[in-house]
Amino acid sequence: MSSAGRTGAGSRLLSSRFWARGAYSVLLGLLKPAYLVKLWWRGRHEPLYRHAVLERLGRYAGAPTTGWVWVHAVSLGETRAAASLVEALRAELPGMRLLLTHGTATGREAGQSLLRPGDEQVWLPYDTPGVVRRFFEQFRPAVGVLMETEIWPNLLHGAKRAGVPMVVANARLSEKSLRQAQRLEAVLRPAAQTLRVALAQTAADAERLRHAGAPEVEVCGNLKFDMTPDPGLLARGRAWRAGLDRPVVLAASTRENEEAALLAAWEGLAGPRPLLWIVPRHPQRFAEVAAAVHEQGWRWARRSSWGEGQPSEGDRAADVWLGDSIGEMPAYYAAADVALLGGSFAPLGGQNLIEAAACGCPVVMGPHTFNFADAAELALQAGAGWRVDTAAEAVARAVEVIASGQAREAGERALAFAAMHRGGARAMAARIAAIVREQGG
Repeated sequence: MSSAGRTGAGSRLLSSRFWARGAYSVLLGLLKPAYLVKLWWRGRHEPLYRHAVLERLGRYAGAPTTGWVWVHAVSLGETRAAASLVEALRAELPGMRLLLTHGTATGREAGQSLLRPGDEQVWLPYDTPGVVRRFFEQFRPAVGVLMETEIWPNLLHGAKRAGVPMVVANARLSEKSLRQAQRLEAVLRPAAQTLRVALAQTAADAERLRHAGAPEVEVCGNLKFDMTPDPGLLARGRAWRAGLDRPVVLAASTRENEEAALLAAWEGLAGPRPLLWIVPRHPQRFAEVAAAVHEQGWRWARRSSWGEGQPSEGDRAADVWLGDSIGEMPAYYAAADVALLGGSFAPLGGQNLIEAAACGCPVVMGPHTFNFADAAELALQAGAGWRVDTAAEAVARAVEVIASGQAREAGERALAFAAMHRGGARAMAARIAAIVREQGG
């Protein structure tokens, strides 16, 4: 192709991407009223969604400020993972001021524990050009750090215009997500190309991120291995367990339709059953899961009913406990003999099995673990878990593991597995700090 032809082709590509982002922006603008209604609706059960709604539209109190280390952790899992990174960044950049943004109420609530005097916490701006522009006019970060998979086209375009280098930390991209990104390539590839660097969890993630358009990718490991369970929560869970006279199977971070399959499998067990403890992934589903347990006629108890104390005699006699609290997963894992990994029995990709390992709780996982594919395989190789095909097989395997005495030894292997893969937080913090220093921060 001649130079003129190449120039023309390049111009057409740029034009198509410009119009793609423009169409995306128009669509989001049209959906803005529905977005605000959804926030208000969710606020019925999670009032934090109704807090500071104008922040989502780029309206902030106070004068514009500069020099922030901005970390965006959309929800609870990302915020927990960000904790070790924030701690490592404070060690690399003494005196740094943290700007912490979120998209969900659970993320914002958990993020409050990461703040120090001088830090600030706001909602992530809605991804339209005007809202994003106001965000960067209010806050001029020295660097922006997006946790795991957050690629917002207008946000990244706005960061580039504002001169803010952007990093994706703990970056992961499954094969399924890559295929979805390729279908929306005209919008997402230009956004990915603006990244300063993507700090990937695994070599496979790194390769997929390069295919998605990230210009520079480094493999640093998974931050979730650096998460240290709260000793107080571990002690709380052990205290709950000490009052029981039978083993505990934890259904951890379950998703839609999984509880029904697990309860059906539990119904089919012969002989004395362990205590089944169900912890739904999303707080808005607590009432739904409670109703499902009640309708099946099980004796059941809510974690929330005993507050800071211990379960009553009646609670300890129940067949099923509902874990209807937020931020207590280490306590739940500490109380359990074995966990069934939520999100892995339906094609949802699985939840964070690394947290279970760090608490010394082995896991039985289903076939769908693409969100943590590398960690799942490493856990299996380390003898810290087992894989099965269905929820019924998972229940049977958990009971077998407990009956055979394998659970304690597998728990010890889980602790060793979690400790072996630490170090991602230090590596990522060092890379991010180097970018801040390049900026003169």
